[in-house]
Amino acid sequence: MGGIMKKPYRLTKARHAKIAFNHKSFHGFLWILPSLLGVLVFYLLPYADVVRRSFFGAVDNHFTGLDNYRVVLENTAFLLAVKNTLRFTIFCIPALILTALLCAVVLYRSKYGGIIKSAFLMPMALPAVSVALMWRLLFHSQGIVNQWLTHSSVSGTDWMNSENAFWILVGSYLWKNLGYDIVLWMAGLGGISQNIYEAARVDGAGEWQCFWKITLPNLRTSFYTITVLSFLNSFKVFREAYLVAGDYPHESIYMLQHLFNNWFRSFSFDKMAAAAVLESLVLLLLILLFQRTLEHSDN
Repeated sequence: MGGIMKKPYRLTKARHAKIAFNHKSFHGFLWILPSLLGVLVFYLLPYADVVRRSFFGAVDNHFTGLDNYRVVLENTAFLLAVKNTLRFTIFCIPALILTALLCAVVLYRSKYGGIIKSAFLMPMALPAVSVALMWRLLFHSQGIVNQWLTHSSVSGTDWMNSENAFWILVGSYLWKNLGYDIVLWMAGLGGISQNIYEAARVDGAGEWQCFWKITLPNLRTSFYTITVLSFLNSFKVFREAYLVAGDYPHESIYMLQHLFNNWFRSFSFDKMAAAAVLESLVLLLLILLFQRTLEHSDN
């Protein structure tokens, strides 16, 4: 027995790689742990509480089942806000994306594109109060635009208390977010290799063919990101609309944010929670459908 020697235990390469992988995974988990806790505390847990509140009364905290959802779906103010928000999104998102793409293509080929791009970003640096003050000075019933029209022998109008208020809000959104989308489009254009264009031109492809067959297919990822961000940014236009027109603006620009703000002031937390859950589900469904559509088009 004394002559029997036990062989020293040696790690195989596979086991050594597995231990190293687990070690790296643990360190990677530690790196993302603060962000994960932040998302959990500031997003997931509050959203879970909103879902819970949507099934209870705001005053007595009594379980109401789906009554809050029924009340919200039958509310005329909610239906008006949904209609206006959908209308605003349908008009603004395609107009913003196409205009920004056209400007990005032109600026990308220009040697002064970087300077002009910075100028387009200026509206994003302006405070919302300053932007609202500018729109009020321009389109108030006694504002600059009406004074110009009066000097031109044209009768003015109360812009913010008519159907024109919707188009003013659309213009405000496009003006403020155009530069942001241009930067994103230009980043996508910069990721396309110029060798592809050179090879296509050698084969006789024109500018339109290069744009249709090379540029657009290579911008699919950028298109998805820009569309989602533009869609989410469209909900931030409430600040300008609220500062210009107040709690109860013209019905053409009465958005979901106005509705939530008014419900919050009246302590209607049960209806606000139910509407927030419905809105988040619709947004999630639209984003998933859009992503699925792009994946199918790639295949």
